[in-house]
Amino acid sequence: MALFTNPNSNLHNLHPSGNPPLPIRPTISTVPQWRKRPRKNATVVQQMASQHMSEGGDVAAFEEGQLVMPKWTGETPISRLVGALISFKPLYSVLKLGARQVLISTAEKTNIPWREMTKEVLESEVYKEMDGIQDPSLVYPDYYLNPFHAYDEGNLSWLAAAEAEAATMSMVRRAIPYASSLEEANLIVRGNWLQAISHHHQQYSGNSPINDILDIGCSVGVSTGFIADKFSDASITGLDLSPYFLAVAQFNQKRRPPREKPIRWVHANGEATGLPSKSFDIVSLAYVLHECPAKAIVGLVNESFRLLRPGGTVAITDNSPKSKILQELSPVLFTLMKSTEPFLDEYYLTDLEQVMREAGFVNVRNILTDPRHRTVMGIVPH
Repeated sequence: MALFTNPNSNLHNLHPSGNPPLPIRPTISTVPQWRKRPRKNATVVQQMASQHMSEGGDVAAFEEGQLVMPKWTGETPISRLVGALISFKPLYSVLKLGARQVLISTAEKTNIPWREMTKEVLESEVYKEMDGIQDPSLVYPDYYLNPFHAYDEGNLSWLAAAEAEAATMSMVRRAIPYASSLEEANLIVRGNWLQAISHHHQQYSGNSPINDILDIGCSVGVSTGFIADKFSDASITGLDLSPYFLAVAQFNQKRRPPREKPIRWVHANGEATGLPSKSFDIVSLAYVLHECPAKAIVGLVNESFRLLRPGGTVAITDNSPKSKILQELSPVLFTLMKSTEPFLDEYYLTDLEQVMREAGFVNVRNILTDPRHRTVMGIVPH
């Protein structure tokens, strides 16, 4: 998601070609405080999350709503009204800015230095990573060229990439509004998610080892980093359609302590990755499917099945249609949300568990791993 920045800010002054202005290098004495604070790794988050787990390793239950999905989705009168409002372009422009305002406000109220983080990325040498990571022959699917998250260029821009980590932090804080800190929110959101994956794989994979993990739709590598910390002995691959996101992911990785097995970043379409069949033990898609039309959701699930070895686990975490919080969003908030998520209705109307079963997955399980998000997992049969 995106930030509503000052229109006079130099962060917007990118050349028409898409190339940034020459970066201004911050001095060593101005290293931001948020960068000095070490991120809790996923193993620590996993341990801290134990208070939120039930006996036997299952994720503790969160409250579901009374509906199958939010009343503002599908063909309901309120959904049609919201759709009509969004289709009116002058109003849509206002809604986009409003959505950005909500995100930046949430971030700043919870001590997430959004502007500082964005400025640091845009004034760095991140741009040098692009040439080595971009596949110039890649053809983007039409749906991916939509203006996601109030960016006219969608995910194909430096500003979207620079703001992605702060947006992810803000998402976690919104999911756990009662948390006293980002770390506490992460121990629930990330800890429960990782625990669900680990427990499901242990229970249903037939003791299949975890040697290779693919994170499809990895964005700037936040989820990939948590996966890499949790499964420290595994080889990890992060894959995304945006070379801008991947450039930031690779740049950030170079600034962190080296991993024995460095994360590999791949610029590819998650529906047709070009990676070898049966080459992974876990495929993760974190907060990806709500940005996809139904056809792409099916394609991503089918490709995940192809990529997994027998006994391998797919883990999909995203908005839960049954979340009580999402079902009870105020009209203003859900209108703002839908204005920046063009395929949200298709996501909610898709029976993801059925799609997974039709692809061939067995032992499909759906768990509400935090108040807003579900993790749906399945196994490739032996």
